Amino acid sequence: MLTRRRTPVDHAALREAVGAVEDPEIHRGLDELGMLRDVTTDRRGTAHVAVALTTPTCPLRERLQADVTAAASAVPGVTGVEVSFTTLSDRERLALSQRLREQQPARLGTDTLVYAVASGKGGVGKSSVAANLAVALARTGKRVGLLDADVWGYSVPQLFGVRRSPVALKGLMLPVDAHGVRLMSVGFLVGDGEPVVWRGPMLHKALEQFLTDVHWGELDVLLVDLPPGTGDVTLSLLELLPRAALLAVTTPQVSAQTVATRAGRMAADLRMPLAGVVENMSTLVCECCGERTALFGSGGGQRLADDLGTELLARIPLDAALRHAGDTGVPVVAGAPDAPSALALSDLAARLPVVRRSLSGLALPLSVVR
Repeated sequence: MLTRRRTPVDHAALREAVGAVEDPEIHRGLDELGMLRDVTTDRRGTAHVAVALTTPTCPLRERLQADVTAAASAVPGVTGVEVSFTTLSDRERLALSQRLREQQPARLGTDTLVYAVASGKGGVGKSSVAANLAVALARTGKRVGLLDADVWGYSVPQLFGVRRSPVALKGLMLPVDAHGVRLMSVGFLVGDGEPVVWRGPMLHKALEQFLTDVHWGELDVLLVDLPPGTGDVTLSLLELLPRAALLAVTTPQVSAQTVATRAGRMAADLRMPLAGVVENMSTLVCECCGERTALFGSGGGQRLADDLGTELLARIPLDAALRHAGDTGVPVVAGAPDAPSALALSDLAARLPVVRRSLSGLALPLSVVR
């Protein structure tokens, strides 16, 4: 009886395949990060892979195990995969943090498109638009970050269904990854339901740390969910992100459109370009028959666009799927992509203009290289 000879495993190819697997929070290869330990095979063709995690309580351990298993299984001759985990030492964590921090300043804000999502008043669904726009962009293959700068009214943890704290790596925080979007919010740092009672200087420092002490990595797009109005937080963020373009959100109501105009004029005063206007809750879509009702009137989005001299990019309807998504923590473009609201939000992502602000004459924040 003839027995089939087992294909020998190319150990260099195996290590290369596994080493290229990205850590799901840092978005770099395991070998590059120094997180790949031993890679061996036994006589039966089983690959044994040891990975050192950034923290013993790594929240994405199962995802990383699945990715490593898939990469190793694709190598000819591998008949099975066993993945074991250890943890980086304190010295290794410090070295990794320093290396990532050195690379951070050049990566955020140079080629990254930055959009500040703003509204004149609360209750117009600005955060929902920002969250779903981020997911819609990520689903097209873009590397997307979402900074929840609505410090007092943070809602990104609820909208994405995330309740865990970010991983801290010796003074450097890693964004929380959900639905393909890298997230940071003060809501990840305080207890559920705990109010944020911070004054201006504390807020400014916290927002600055969200930009400088968070490893966003290479981003194609960064969305910033601003608090309503034109207060200190908004001004601080726009000073810290001189490349940002404003995306104004309003409802069809005259009252919402009028106050949103103030946010647009603030942007003009700061010489910030406008990406466009989004009219949210443009109509109410009946869950049974699909009939649309202009529950909040009509025309507010177009009036705002005309007042600001920009384009009305989208009219987002209100439907049951969008409401349900906000309650369950699964953005509607991911959980119900065929819903009217999801289709409109995906179309907004496709139509979002590339806006790059001229830096001529602007006072830019400086960093000292030591």
